[in-house]
Amino acid sequence: MHDIRAIRENPAAFDAALARRGISASSSEILDIDGKRRAAIQAAEAAQAEANNAAKEVGAAKGRGDEAEFERLRALVAEKKSEIANLGDKAKELDEKLNTILMSIPNLPYADVPDGEDEDDNVEIHRDGNPRNFDFDPVEHYEIPAVQDGMDFETAAKLSGSRFVLLSGAIARLHRALAQFMIDTHVEENDLAETITPVLVREEMMYGTGQLPKFGEDSYQTTNGWWLIPTAEVTLTNIVNGMTVEESYLPRRYVAHTLCFRSEAGSAGRDTSGMLRQHQFEKVEMVTVCHPDQSEAEHQRMTKCAEGILERLELPYRTVVLCTGDMGAGARRTHDIEVWLPGQNTYREISSVSTCGDYQARRMNARFKPSEGGKPEFLHTLNGSGLAVGRTLIAVLENGQQSNGSVELPEALHPYLRGKTRITADGHLC
Repeated sequence: MHDIRAIRENPAAFDAALARRGISASSSEILDIDGKRRAAIQAAEAAQAEANNAAKEVGAAKGRGDEAEFERLRALVAEKKSEIANLGDKAKELDEKLNTILMSIPNLPYADVPDGEDEDDNVEIHRDGNPRNFDFDPVEHYEIPAVQDGMDFETAAKLSGSRFVLLSGAIARLHRALAQFMIDTHVEENDLAETITPVLVREEMMYGTGQLPKFGEDSYQTTNGWWLIPTAEVTLTNIVNGMTVEESYLPRRYVAHTLCFRSEAGSAGRDTSGMLRQHQFEKVEMVTVCHPDQSEAEHQRMTKCAEGILERLELPYRTVVLCTGDMGAGARRTHDIEVWLPGQNTYREISSVSTCGDYQARRMNARFKPSEGGKPEFLHTLNGSGLAVGRTLIAVLENGQQSNGSVELPEALHPYLRGKTRITADGHLC
């Protein structure tokens, strides 16, 4: 959601920011609707004033026996009431039209976000760890002998269709251990508040974080109107939906481990092998709600939190700033963290950490009261994966694979596996 006052004050800057995203100018249409809406409101207020004055004079005309004036004034009051109702309906219609447009326009990128069209124009800002030198040709996760009995795509397809997986045995346990490790690290070391949230939400919550109205096809809706969350960003961010909090309440840093659901409607043909792109998956999500002055530091902090998980797991990664053409609609700046997958011989995205400014807060009407007084202001919100559990599982398996078909597991996970350190080629933890 955008600030209409900012668009009025500098429409050229608004259009220039949209142009960086490859979106045509919108300020002219927005301001035309806004102008008509404001004119209708002003006309209704003027008509109300006339009606009020006429109503005051009706009694006086009746008292002095001026029947003609009495009838004229009474008719004028009735006429103004009808006019006020019509103008109110017109203003409401224009207001809804304006909000629909503003709700559909993506966030404006920060000035330091690199311009570009797609992932080829993203800019690397950090790299950690060196990809391992294998003395054999590494394979993708689902081809590793240790994995094959515990990662069943055929049975999952029988149960649910394509892009689902059935995990069992050592692989299921490793997946669970990864999620537990992530949550514990974020709670005990990164000072995030562990939160358990619903995975079904009301439609207004999806509007609040920006999945609706434009991206509904990428999510699932139940027959009674609930939506399945594509990420816990939706539930965690909407905790402050409709609230005005004290400044002392901020910052609020949340983390949740949830199931996530995505229809992947716009991703046909992409990454369909293995677990890379699933309709149902698990993710550990971080969300921060903060004072505007804190959001830059929080973006860096959250990025470090996500990077730290990969470092503890001894997984090589790089961090990039997404260009304007590759950035999500709700973000003002996004850091993508990409983990090294030797089976594909490339880095693949495992976390996106985004700062949204007040874009989501305006949609949610989420504000704070400044401690020094003054009018309530909109909060800033940030979100990021800390991490996608399935993709982390892939990375651990591929980077730990051995020539004999077994998988060596990172030391950080050993306590979560009761001292087990590897998965044998026949799929057993030992």
